[in-house]
Amino acid sequence: MEVKDGYVYHIKDSYFAKVNDNKLMSNKDNGKFRPTYFCFRDLNTNLIWVVPMSSKYKKYKAIAENKAQKYGKCDTIILGKFDGQASAFLIQNMFPITEAYLDHAHTRNNNPVPVNYKLKQEIFTCANKVLLLTRKGYNLVFPDVLRLEKIMLQELSLNSNKVKSPLSRNQIIRNAKAIAGQKHFSNAKDKSKSR
Repeated sequence: MEVKDGYVYHIKDSYFAKVNDNKLMSNKDNGKFRPTYFCFRDLNTNLIWVVPMSSKYKKYKAIAENKAQKYGKCDTIILGKFDGQASAFLIQNMFPITEAYLDHAHTRNNNPVPVNYKLKQEIFTCANKVLLLTRKGYNLVFPDVLRLEKIMLQELSLNSNKVKSPLSRNQIIRNAKAIAGQKHFSNAKDKSKSR
């Protein structure tokens, strides 16, 4: 399956069985593939990072507003519209996978539905910022993403000897420019605590 950045996919149950992390937002409704996940590729490791989406917009809007009042901004929950519906993109619940665990893209009339460009950029920027802070020891994401990343890298290494180590800050910024197609990419300081 060709995986495109900024599109939304469903994940196979086998991923959740393999990694055994009770903090993950796993599939529900007996194979009906909920929730859906915004995806983007880590160009250095070839892993795919997925951001769960929720239709519980009001619930997550209240949480995001509370965080913004407390810390000045909320980078862990991004609010927007997807496929005509108000949605919350839960960076606080993101995690890495390999292509093998993607089941199918979210479609409308048999066509994959993209996230609009501006929203995609905001999610991508905040997700990379939160991941950088997580690597520095800040506890911003519910799942143990660094453990999950190791599991997925080990799995990739069985199929390839070309897996690299996790991204440095400069590599992430370069990759973000490449994916986003931006000429200017925010180099915000990491002074925030829990966003």
